[in-house]
Amino acid sequence: MKRPLARESSHRVVNPAAHVNCRPLSRMTPVLTLGALLAAGVSAAQVLTIDTSGKGPMTANGPVDRQYMQITPTHVELSKTPLDTKTKLGIVRIMQAEQGFAMRPFPAGHKGLTLMANGNMSPAGEAYLNMVVSSGLSAKPGGRLVVTDVRIDHDKMIFDLNGGPDAKHRFLRHVQIGMGPDITNPVVADDGQEPVGSRLTLAFKGGVPELTGDQVKALLAPLISFDVKTPVQAYTDTLPKPLKEAILNHQVLVGMSTEMVMFSKGQPVNKMREMDGQMPIEIWMYGRPPETVEFVRINGNRVIRVEIAPVGKPIQVFTEDVVTPMLTGTPAAVEAENQNVRVIHEGDVERDPNKEAPAAPPTLAAPGETLPTQNNASAGQMKPVHFPKQQPDNQPGSQPGANPDDQQPSASQPSSGSSGGSQQPAGQQAPASQQQPTGNPAPAGSGNSSQSAPPAGADSSH
Repeated sequence: MKRPLARESSHRVVNPAAHVNCRPLSRMTPVLTLGALLAAGVSAAQVLTIDTSGKGPMTANGPVDRQYMQITPTHVELSKTPLDTKTKLGIVRIMQAEQGFAMRPFPAGHKGLTLMANGNMSPAGEAYLNMVVSSGLSAKPGGRLVVTDVRIDHDKMIFDLNGGPDAKHRFLRHVQIGMGPDITNPVVADDGQEPVGSRLTLAFKGGVPELTGDQVKALLAPLISFDVKTPVQAYTDTLPKPLKEAILNHQVLVGMSTEMVMFSKGQPVNKMREMDGQMPIEIWMYGRPPETVEFVRINGNRVIRVEIAPVGKPIQVFTEDVVTPMLTGTPAAVEAENQNVRVIHEGDVERDPNKEAPAAPPTLAAPGETLPTQNNASAGQMKPVHFPKQQPDNQPGSQPGANPDDQQPSASQPSSGSSGGSQQPAGQQAPASQQQPTGNPAPAGSGNSSQSAPPAGADSSH
């Protein structure tokens, strides 16, 4: 039976991922294929699209590791002034040969990752994972990155990392000069090594503005950290907080990768390979008796069982996978974790007087503490100033300008307990009780034994 079913669907399908030509079914020689399509109820106008690139659509809610999920956008204040030549050269000089740590996996290949300034990253999700799988991995999270080349265009900055994805002199190494048997070697010698670097593009809307080196590093912070860190700190900063604390505390959890175990415990004391039924496993042993001994069972690249055997105590066995839910969390869970992060803005914070209350003045009081002046109702009122009474200058024993507190007390105000040491004013007789008897010398041990007491009735001033 001849039915022109395929002529109605004879067209060409263009797919960005792959180019597949759907030819008329009447020209297809395999009759079995046509019968299978008709038996399956496929209409003549239906189009089959085949993706041969390996890059599927982005699925944000799929079981994708959190290191391939979308980033949290930055909030860097950008200038509206366009970038001039002097600042452009300054950025190239600062960023050239700068070293940092990868916060996400960096794929190899010419395309690389694209980061929008104060925006999202592309690709993300499953497309990001497929790029790493198809193009290869250039740097793992926590790996060291070196900026080897910086190019600034009208609306983007292109950074080549770890040598970049392009081979140097990729055209000249295939060019030879000569004729006949005297053909020389290529113009540029080829060492045969393929490039293993990656590329990162920082894009701007409306052109590259006036920037500083610190602002460029702040914009790249979701993907590259330029802080000074140890390899363990650089790697754990890319992990969820509970998993980071477990690695820093040298704990092994079920679901960890072998790389996490190495960062947490280091090289094992001994390794053993066994068969658990039909499943090959590898056992890593840490510690020797009388210390606590840990047995970490690994299948492939994941920990499936942890056994802790302390001395004199029963063995603790852990089989529940607690790491995979952390790494495959949904974007909502990642966003909830990021809510605990405080963003500190540089410089003085401007307050809107119509919406925000003015900041409280600085104080040394503790929160909730009440100062004594706050309880006094008359605090802040002006009061008269009381000056001390000045002694007259003609007073005996006083000097002009002397401090009244340092002067000796007058005769009208004798000091108690100093009857023998008080001085008498000039022209006055001393009391009879204080006079020495006539003709009797001073007693032995007195303070002035070389002088005799004045006679009775003599003036004390002479």
